Amino acid sequence: MKVEAALAKAHASLGTIGMSDAEEIARVASADAVTLGRIKEIEKETNHDLMAMVRAMTEQCKGDAGKYVHMGATSNDIVDTATALQIKAALEIIQDDVDELLYTFAKIAKRERDTLEIGRTHAQFAIPITFGFKVAGYIAEVIRHRERLFEIMPRACAGKMAGAVGTGAALGKNFNKIQMIVMRDLSLTYEPAATQVVGRDRYTELICLMANIATSLERYGTEIRNLQRSEIAEASEPFDAKKQVGSSTMAQKRNPINSENVTGLARIVRGFLIPTFENQVLWHERDLSNSSAERFTIPHVFVLLDEMIWKMNRVFMGLEVHADRMLQNIESAQGMIMAEPVMMKLTEKGIGRQDAHEMVREASMAAVRKGINLREALMERDDIKRIITEEEIISVMDPANYTGCAGEIVDKMVSATEELLDRKV
Repeated sequence: MKVEAALAKAHASLGTIGMSDAEEIARVASADAVTLGRIKEIEKETNHDLMAMVRAMTEQCKGDAGKYVHMGATSNDIVDTATALQIKAALEIIQDDVDELLYTFAKIAKRERDTLEIGRTHAQFAIPITFGFKVAGYIAEVIRHRERLFEIMPRACAGKMAGAVGTGAALGKNFNKIQMIVMRDLSLTYEPAATQVVGRDRYTELICLMANIATSLERYGTEIRNLQRSEIAEASEPFDAKKQVGSSTMAQKRNPINSENVTGLARIVRGFLIPTFENQVLWHERDLSNSSAERFTIPHVFVLLDEMIWKMNRVFMGLEVHADRMLQNIESAQGMIMAEPVMMKLTEKGIGRQDAHEMVREASMAAVRKGINLREALMERDDIKRIITEEEIISVMDPANYTGCAGEIVDKMVSATEELLDRKV
């Protein structure tokens, strides 16, 4: 009805209909005069939802104004434009959600800037990182999503007022002006060369972005699920120890249920990709095969993503970071995670990079075979003892000395967040 009112006002501004008639249509659109119940009654007769709304509006108009409701338009001029308004409002909610998650990540990254943790590749110990550095990576990713949300707004929030097949024939010589006025009034862009509908590539891009964000959330949730595993135990979701129950039978359980929930919902959001792509392929100037699917895909991805971001933000706001356990896991590596810095130290002493790699590799394999610390295995080798001292090995194998620019990267991402949000962390 808001779109119908904008159309009437555009006609009036160009002298097609009287301004008083446009004002009457706008009054009906903004009041409670038209009820959903009455629309449904008419729809039972017409079997056409949009026409039922048009007739219900016409009934409530005083004077001759009802004659001008929906003048020159086709159903999808109204439906697609109204959908663009809904998408715009929904995107603004998601943007706010993303900003809150970004702020939470920045707080954690700053707090855990220097908290040592083992980096893992292939689910195996790699080299030291900090937990703040891990979260800094999340910040960078969310910032990219934030940029995408702003970039997609004009493309996803496009309406049309171009008639039956997009030529604007029923709107007459003022077609282009009417379309521009309507969309300007509604703060939307418009389809410059429409068929009967707005191009569905716009919706495909939109749903793909929603699925992209959902998948990032699943990535964060999956990391928490893994870190909360009993044998790792480096981080865990918040848990109300006084009241919360983890299992109906295993009373000791503390399960990462929120992260698991987000993981499951991400699969549902991605499931909407296939019908969205298929909705893009319509017969000729359009058919109706997309309509029933879009009534599920578009609202559901927004509702689900809003819930997912809120839930993931809640997880990280109360996240328990177990720094002592992280150090225990580092120590359990028996020095193996410091193989790379030893290799680099050997190259500083003049050993070729490949030779240094082989020397440390052989020492690592020996340490595993003997069940000893890598440091001991290194000092058993005469070729290594001739090059570096035990004191140098001890120093170079200190995990705190081998986190590279992790701290600087955290600082950079926290500052970027503060600048974007204009909010101090």
